[in-house]
Amino acid sequence: MASSPAKAAAFETALSACAADVTETLERLLPRPDGPEGRIAEAMRYAALAGGKRFRPFLVCQSALLFGVSKDAALRVAAAAECVHIYSLVHDDLPCMDDDDMRHGVPSVHRAYDEATAILAGDALLTLAFDILGDPETHERARVRIELVRRLAAAAGAHGMVGGQMIDLASEGKSLDMIGVTRLQQLKTGALIAFSCEAGAVLGRASPDAIHALHAYAHDLGLAYQIADDLLDAEGDTGTLGKTAGKDAAAGKATFVSILGVERARGQARMLADQAIQHLDLFDERADLLREAPRFVITRRN
Repeated sequence: MASSPAKAAAFETALSACAADVTETLERLLPRPDGPEGRIAEAMRYAALAGGKRFRPFLVCQSALLFGVSKDAALRVAAAAECVHIYSLVHDDLPCMDDDDMRHGVPSVHRAYDEATAILAGDALLTLAFDILGDPETHERARVRIELVRRLAAAAGAHGMVGGQMIDLASEGKSLDMIGVTRLQQLKTGALIAFSCEAGAVLGRASPDAIHALHAYAHDLGLAYQIADDLLDAEGDTGTLGKTAGKDAAAGKATFVSILGVERARGQARMLADQAIQHLDLFDERADLLREAPRFVITRRN
């Protein structure tokens, strides 16, 4: 899975450029504070514009590139995916969930505002995502818009992120085996990554084979991403991460690291990254940045 400094640098540059484009798109699509409900708009903008790698939007834009999708359409879907991701972080940080006071190096929404406002801001970000996807500006074909809405709803719902969060909460202090932890993370983390990888193919009305290849890529990428997250939680520091380190062990959560140990977990992440890259053999050099993404995922520091 050898990479090169030049490829890594090209990836970082492309990721940063995409993050800037997505932030600009979110700035335009998010509501402006106005009227008696303006506090919700403030909290939404605080959460969504605070920073972050915009990794899921990057996957949307790169998958769209494979099929000649317009940049504007890809950025709208990327913004929708990011709204769902940010909503999940706002809710995850709540005291009744993961109880974290920091996110992206600044106070979590419930700390900057209050718990009720954080809940409502998360709700509003989630619903905004579907408003964006349903708009004809996203795609002229209603069938494509409906398919995007359906796939994002599945990724975010009871058999996706929400289901994974439920398993996560229920498993605190309990012993999960490798199958259980994998299932948890496929739902909580992997489902939205899968949507992001497949969204470009849906926008481009790609073949079933292309969608299947991207789904397989996303499956391995998502697990590698989560193992890297577990390693960062175990070995990282709060200042670098921008959120509290060591929370999984403190909460007694089963993770890939707690089950496999640090070195085996790191080896598993490398193996999954290699597998993810192989799933892209169907595509030409336009997938080179997607090929670099698994390498980035397992070497990142936050």
